[in-house]
Amino acid sequence: MRIQPRQQLLEIWRATAEAAYPLVDGKRQWQWGGREGPNSISDAEQLLCLMFPATEIERFRIGSPNQTEDDVLVALKPLGGAIEIPQVMITVLTDYLTRYSDEDGSPIFSGGSLFTPINSGEHPVQEQRDLDVVESYAASITLMLATLGFVKELNPQVSRPEVRAQLDKLEGLANLRLSAAMVGLLRSFSVYVFPIEGDYADALLRTVNQGLEPRRKIVADLREALKETAAGLRDLTAGLRDMDEIERPDRFFECGWSWGVTQGKEEIPWVTASGKQREGVALDAPYLYFTVVALDGISDLFTERTRLQGLLDEEQVRLSAALRLRWELTQKYWSTIASLGAGRWPLEDIPWRTVDGVESDYFSLLVTSIAARDLTGSPNDGDLSRLGEVLKELANRARITRRPTANDPALALHTTGVRIDLDGTDTLGPALSWVAVDFAQLLLKRVIRVASLINRVELRAQLLHLADQVWSHVAQRRMIDEMHGPGLWDQPASVYDRGLAVFEQPSWHHTVRVVEALVNAAGMAGSHPLRSEKLIEFTQDLLAEAEHLFDQELLIGATERGPAMRVKLETVRQQLRRAREITADRPGSAVALLLSVLRDLDGFQAARQDVLGAS
Repeated sequence: MRIQPRQQLLEIWRATAEAAYPLVDGKRQWQWGGREGPNSISDAEQLLCLMFPATEIERFRIGSPNQTEDDVLVALKPLGGAIEIPQVMITVLTDYLTRYSDEDGSPIFSGGSLFTPINSGEHPVQEQRDLDVVESYAASITLMLATLGFVKELNPQVSRPEVRAQLDKLEGLANLRLSAAMVGLLRSFSVYVFPIEGDYADALLRTVNQGLEPRRKIVADLREALKETAAGLRDLTAGLRDMDEIERPDRFFECGWSWGVTQGKEEIPWVTASGKQREGVALDAPYLYFTVVALDGISDLFTERTRLQGLLDEEQVRLSAALRLRWELTQKYWSTIASLGAGRWPLEDIPWRTVDGVESDYFSLLVTSIAARDLTGSPNDGDLSRLGEVLKELANRARITRRPTANDPALALHTTGVRIDLDGTDTLGPALSWVAVDFAQLLLKRVIRVASLINRVELRAQLLHLADQVWSHVAQRRMIDEMHGPGLWDQPASVYDRGLAVFEQPSWHHTVRVVEALVNAAGMAGSHPLRSEKLIEFTQDLLAEAEHLFDQELLIGATERGPAMRVKLETVRQQLRRAREITADRPGSAVALLLSVLRDLDGFQAARQDVLGAS
């Protein structure tokens, strides 16, 4: 892998620090906003560009001033030195949490400037801009967990009362927002039940019926495949409707997350510390985009880091358990739909088509991410290889690894993006939509993720080659700061020279997607290398020969030939011991040691033959 995640992340940190904390009238001031303008999501993503690597990568920690590494200090120089960096982050994180709270102190998860009218010339009313949205809930979970981990790391090293008071305030606000985000996701979960006859059912069956089976058979197969998921969903509570119909033989269903709290969703009565639970207006049906966003955010709640650091309180643990159940059932549902049948998977029939008839390569990428995560527990290299082929095809179709043609419609993925209509917003004003335009960055993240799950050397090498190709494309789309060099993302015009708009401000949404991909790449680079069984067998054969020849040298009394020979033999002994220790995990390194040993042993034997020949 040629991505060099550490170097790239440090460059992003430098660019982030310069863009977010510039000199204004001779004084450093934090600047919210960016290309999308200030809102609860973009501002969280801006902070995550710094906080996510600091949380996930040990050598990027900023909460222990005495242990902050030199290159980290160089990258974050605009924020100050090792002592000042945590203080700046305390202030900025507290500012974010205060900024996105109402007058009563309840957290706000509004979409704000990211809501786009479907019809040009119309403008959202303020009540619409204030609507909470699932992407803000998900981003807040990741950011608040990072914040709480930062506080726990910094707390033991703080002695000044005023700083400790600031940390206590930050911790309280972060816990409140975390609980509110978890409640919001619970209340945005949706199960949509629809008749087995009709347009929605026809679209679903057309997607899963890759073997062109008779309708009666594919209906029976699909219902059987989803039987356990339906049973699990039936037992859920928290305001879900139509659960008595989910297992009826004349019904199909979908599950996942709507774009916000759904219409008429009841409050969760047993939660005491989450602020106000606002009424929702979102359509009570899953949206694929927001389902994937929610799954990504929820997964951070049950990582090993969250558990070991004890980041959740008792009520949050209960909320996390409820979300995990929905997370698992949703994963199971979409993975089943994506891979149903013995032949070609529905996922391999690109582009993916939703039940309301909308199709896009972007939706194929979203479903691929769900399928990849479902394989995490027991990865199968054959299935992962198929996912890799889907990702490779998507890279081709999106003109990331192939050049575009004249007036290529694929460029829309990188410019205008995919419009997602937000049903329910028209009850308050003009109908609104959400635009997804991060295809390239999301593809990079998913390719690296799938590659990290593969256990066969040759298959992983193929995916890493694809990752390098996608990274080469994404890197070219980096904005250039005339004063400081490589900046943030995204500038599609740098790659697709076809009269595209040139942006002056960075997009924190695109940049944080790149950061997430690089953090995943760093995690893979820091793991043990893959083991080739053939190479291990070869290493064991070399080890057996080397040990046998070494025993022969000892048998003929080589240690009696003087101190120089004893030193050489002791070196050989140590190399053999080391090779034996690392054969199982690092057979290639063991081979290198054993070749050196065999060369030395052969030299001993050749020297004896020369002496015998001379006599």
